[in-house]
Amino acid sequence: MKTEPYREAPYLRRAYVLGHPISHSLSPALHRAAYNFLGEQNLGYERRDTLPDDLPAMMHGVRHPDGMEDAPYIAGLSVTMPLKTAVIQYCDEISEMAQVTGAVNTVYPRGEKILGHNTDVIGIVNALRHAGLEPEPLKDSAAIVGGGATAISALAALHALGYRRVSVYARSLHKLGSVQEAAGRLGVQLEQITLADLPQNLAERGHHPVVSTLPAHAADEWASWLSGLKGASATHRPVLLDVAYNPWPSVLASAWEANGGTVVSGLEMLLYQAVEQVLIFTDRTLSEGELLGLVNAMCAAVDLAPRASVS
Repeated sequence: MKTEPYREAPYLRRAYVLGHPISHSLSPALHRAAYNFLGEQNLGYERRDTLPDDLPAMMHGVRHPDGMEDAPYIAGLSVTMPLKTAVIQYCDEISEMAQVTGAVNTVYPRGEKILGHNTDVIGIVNALRHAGLEPEPLKDSAAIVGGGATAISALAALHALGYRRVSVYARSLHKLGSVQEAAGRLGVQLEQITLADLPQNLAERGHHPVVSTLPAHAADEWASWLSGLKGASATHRPVLLDVAYNPWPSVLASAWEANGGTVVSGLEMLLYQAVEQVLIFTDRTLSEGELLGLVNAMCAAVDLAPRASVS
């Protein structure tokens, strides 16, 4: 197998975040801070507004770089909406996690192959753990709000944390086919409930943890109806991960805290999925101390509180 071409010309290495719209993305701040910490001064990271029709040319450049400033060697691609499924056809291989979720958010070359992976799942897992979640799958009632691609990653994350029964709330239950298929692949029993029932169920039945995958402001209306979280007490604060982080706190996050719960923003998910991408793009394995330094450098770049540990 040939040597990775981008290792032969490090001064022409680039990584990009692809998607549309992309101008709001905080990925450049996270990745640039990481590469600066690691001493990867010759690895650039930029936004590139990309639609599905733009992918053929972009992926041709990944596979056949010219090694010039306008056609550099690609260390990796961070892939956001609406490209997470469209990019799969351009990968030679995708990881097991990408197969389970049906979505790729990380593309990178290894030798002559283009590989695809999903780091959103570990991003959700670590964000929930950072919020203090100690999974008790036999006791907890986990839930997901929304039925899109991120909901599938959330389902895979809850499965990784040990949950085998998950409730999913959505406005249109007939559109949950992809989530149902993923649940089948994972061996998770899925309960499908209309979104309008969520406030009452939170008060009377309780859910912990909850992952809301709705876009910004999409949860505002039902969040205003929230009147309690069953099980919330001084010693138990149900955890909510709201993947929307701009603006923050969201209406949902504020209502959740007001009712005695703990909230964690999608910026934490973005941080932890980006950590995994950085390690992949640089092909590095770090000691625990080095990894902690990396995480804290990335936290500082987006005004997140520093970590005391990475365990």
